Amino acid sequence: MYNLKIQKRIAAISILLLITKTFAWYITGSVAILTDAFESIVNVIAGLIGVYSLYLSAKPKDQDHPYGHGKAEFISAAIEGSLISIAGFFIIYEAFNNLIHPHTIKKLDYGIILVAVTGLINYIAGAVCIRTGNRNNSLALVSSGKHLQTDTWSTLGIVVGLILILLTDLVWIDSVVAILFSLFIIYTGYKILRSSVAGIMDEADTKLLNKMVLMLNDNRRADWIDLHNLRFIKYGSMIHMDCHLTVPWYMNVHEAHQEIDALSNLVKNEYGESVELFVHSDGCLDFSCKICSKTGCPVRKHDFEKKIEWTMENISSNRKHHL
Repeated sequence: MYNLKIQKRIAAISILLLITKTFAWYITGSVAILTDAFESIVNVIAGLIGVYSLYLSAKPKDQDHPYGHGKAEFISAAIEGSLISIAGFFIIYEAFNNLIHPHTIKKLDYGIILVAVTGLINYIAGAVCIRTGNRNNSLALVSSGKHLQTDTWSTLGIVVGLILILLTDLVWIDSVVAILFSLFIIYTGYKILRSSVAGIMDEADTKLLNKMVLMLNDNRRADWIDLHNLRFIKYGSMIHMDCHLTVPWYMNVHEAHQEIDALSNLVKNEYGESVELFVHSDGCLDFSCKICSKTGCPVRKHDFEKKIEWTMENISSNRKHHL
């Protein structure tokens, strides 16, 4: 629910900034400020969509959605990325139109101050979104944060362009600045859209997987002979993880479950309660002796030869490790 609270505040801030930028365009007549205001309209729409998606993703699991409603965040991010890209193309159109049919720009000093203030607020709000989204594994918040910070850079470019116009009286700079930053906006929209499609299609999160592998190697227990078939599925802020853990075959059910609990606690201490972990225990086989460093094993068949370092590739494989 904290994610939803943050997104509501971002939506409210976006509305206030839209009003400020619209007023700045009204008093200056600058097409660059107009395009910045248009992007803020996208911010407002995306913010409201983000609020609704986080509301859905925060709903508990039910019979129709056994894994929860977290996928709604990916859909929200896809819509937001698309809207950002559309805004970029609209900016290019307006900028070229202004080059062909230039018009007078006035009261630039007031416009510069107003737009600069909105840019600073956007950057701070975006940083809060990204930090909270990364901590809580919320793609919707991260996407909103990146969108806001992208708006900040475009606003900064517009401010620089307006200052140049103020100093040189070269009105065409207004359109050139708008075109350059619209290309950056389109690229950002593409990246957000790409990440949302990856989430919808359950694409492997290599960054998260690499981090997980390093953490497991550093905290590996003697009875964790092998770990394989590790998989992640992200549902909004929730991460569903399942894997196969190989333990000594002579362990009873209770002892094997203690090792599973130890693995679960290790993961949850690192990633918090947003991780839902399912572990299947396998008993070791004769060939496992060669990679098992456990001392004092009463049923060892082969001498220990080499420890297999877990990697992103072999930990994701559906095969037990052996030399």
